[in-house]
Amino acid sequence: MTRPMYRNYALDGPENQRALERKLANAQWYTCPISRKRLKELMQRRDGPAIRDTLIWFGLLALTGTLGYLAWGTWWAVPCFAAYGVLYGSTSDSRWHECGHGTAFKTPWMNEVVYQIASFMVVRAPIPWRWSHARHHTDTIIVGRDPEIAVPRPPNVLMMILNFVHLKSTPTDLGRMLRHCFGRMTAAERDYIPAGEEKTIFWTSRIHIAIYLAVIGWSVAIRSILPLMYVGLPALYGSWLMVVFGLTQHAGLAEDVLDHRLNCRTVHICLANRFLYWNMNYHVEHHMFPSVPYHALPALHEELKADMPPAYPSLWAAYREIIPTVLRQMKDPAYFVRRPIPSHPRPGLEAASAVLSSA
Repeated sequence: MTRPMYRNYALDGPENQRALERKLANAQWYTCPISRKRLKELMQRRDGPAIRDTLIWFGLLALTGTLGYLAWGTWWAVPCFAAYGVLYGSTSDSRWHECGHGTAFKTPWMNEVVYQIASFMVVRAPIPWRWSHARHHTDTIIVGRDPEIAVPRPPNVLMMILNFVHLKSTPTDLGRMLRHCFGRMTAAERDYIPAGEEKTIFWTSRIHIAIYLAVIGWSVAIRSILPLMYVGLPALYGSWLMVVFGLTQHAGLAEDVLDHRLNCRTVHICLANRFLYWNMNYHVEHHMFPSVPYHALPALHEELKADMPPAYPSLWAAYREIIPTVLRQMKDPAYFVRRPIPSHPRPGLEAASAVLSSA
């Protein structure tokens, strides 16, 4: 049997230079046609939708957390904390994401406050992850450039499974924070974080670690894990839905292409899941026009769908493609899903297709 060929996904590895040489880094991406007037309308930021959704989110956290406290010591606590965990460990990811873009609220400080809270909840250092995600959008699934490729080839299925309770990513992120506490950064972080951010990064990580240690100390003092059920542990036991949603974004799709229709998925999900996920299921649209707020993504989808691959009708439909693709990539890392795109000629499409054929 032929041994799978591993690519080096590290940002300080040889693929970074190769991406630069192939002009895949900081490149111009294909965009679907939309009038400037309509795009400007969709890009309008408003406080109202995000204030409403954030109050509902915090209200649900308070409700499920209170019920969990009242039911503590009985089996009724299990469903209460299961719901609290998802609201804390999964729903915070989409709030972190959209507020990191600065598009959820019109008022900048509102974006920043929710971003800082959500970053703490998902155990992410706020500033490094802000710049990491900026690079993810600039060089989406470009090997050696994108620090957020969740499913490299060949995939490590065991690590993917463990990450449903964040046993891979959370220890990694905590390790980075601990390095920050001692004034150190990784080579990969220095590749995408501008100079001058170090002092803020180090002090923010120290504050986060101090809070985690305080909650651990509280639990030890009262000889109960109850405090940790509210802060810390939900990032593990409640993260599974974040992973269910997140894997649909890019897993199994093309690497090193300059067309988001080829390396992102749009998946139709129910209204409740769209609330939890803040419409990030419209992922092609989000990557193509990241300045459009989450509440306008359904309308953007309608504007662009004639020039898009067919959206997946459900999460299950997406996973019917993802699961066999990941399993096949374990033996054949060169394999990926080729998304069908409209054949009518559009400026830039030929370049994207040429890159795809050479990937």
